[in-house]
Amino acid sequence: MTEIDTAAPNTDAIVVHNLTKRYGRMTALDSVNLTVPNNSVFALLGPNGAGKTTLIHILCTILQADEGEAFLAGSDIRRQPLKARQNIGVVFQEPSLDDRLTAYENLDFHGRVYNVKAAQRKQGIDELLKLVELEDWRHAVVRTFSSGMKRRLEIARALLHQPRILFLDEPTVGLDAQSRAGIWSYLDTLRKQRDLTIVVTTHYIEEVENCDQVSIIDHGKIIADGSPAELKHIHGKEIARVTPRDAETAAAITEAYGPVQQGSDGSLILDASAPGFADEFLGKFGGRVRAVAFDTPSLESVFLTLTGRELRDKSAGEHEKRGAAGRRGRRS
Repeated sequence: MTEIDTAAPNTDAIVVHNLTKRYGRMTALDSVNLTVPNNSVFALLGPNGAGKTTLIHILCTILQADEGEAFLAGSDIRRQPLKARQNIGVVFQEPSLDDRLTAYENLDFHGRVYNVKAAQRKQGIDELLKLVELEDWRHAVVRTFSSGMKRRLEIARALLHQPRILFLDEPTVGLDAQSRAGIWSYLDTLRKQRDLTIVVTTHYIEEVENCDQVSIIDHGKIIADGSPAELKHIHGKEIARVTPRDAETAAAITEAYGPVQQGSDGSLILDASAPGFADEFLGKFGGRVRAVAFDTPSLESVFLTLTGRELRDKSAGEHEKRGAAGRRGRRS
């Protein structure tokens, strides 16, 4: 394949062709194809063990694919891994700051690792600390920071060497609603200022609504791809969330409308898209349920329709974890 011209203004940020990864007999990625445009926000969604962690680790050059090819900002990740790494910033789900150092020292050390010149490093640190509202804590030791402050500092650190693509693995997990909203506000500002492409995995479905592109992966395959509006139009369904009064009622509902999916809160999730469903269901079971709520087509209903599960899994599958850990062990 001809290498992408990185000077071209409309070059796609990420191009993936037939990417395949196996762990023994387990196929984690099965001929994945993907294109992410420059200066866009791209969300990768998938249930636990679907392959999203493996895909992100390959694109971040932590793992190598068994087959296929991928390009980041025009660089072949297999043939030009060092060049590819210069073009990416990564914020992992697990904290990776040195909490014995100050905010400034964490950023300064990162800049030195990436050979950022002293003057550019100092200017970049000042600008980023101001952007993420940590300039008053520049000389504070990181172990005194809240979870939200640490996450903001990690984002600043990932951007210090001016990457073209920012990978965020569950960037807001464990944060309160206000901190989560703040993180996304910073990211939106950064994208506008820096012509930045953002790749995010998240289990907060509401955070995906404002993304430019969403891909849903399951069993190692991309099963849907498009804007949130396109996915809702094509795959979204009206659903009913029902809380039965007892096990007998739950069994009767399952028999009448099965197979029935179960929500993370124990409710039953029914396909309510058929005409007249609400009147029919309430006529049969209205007096035997504690609560019933009807949801219009949404990204959550898209995810349910395509995977049969709610977007509530937060961690990688065990085979993905072992594969990544093994790769890091060989490098060390």
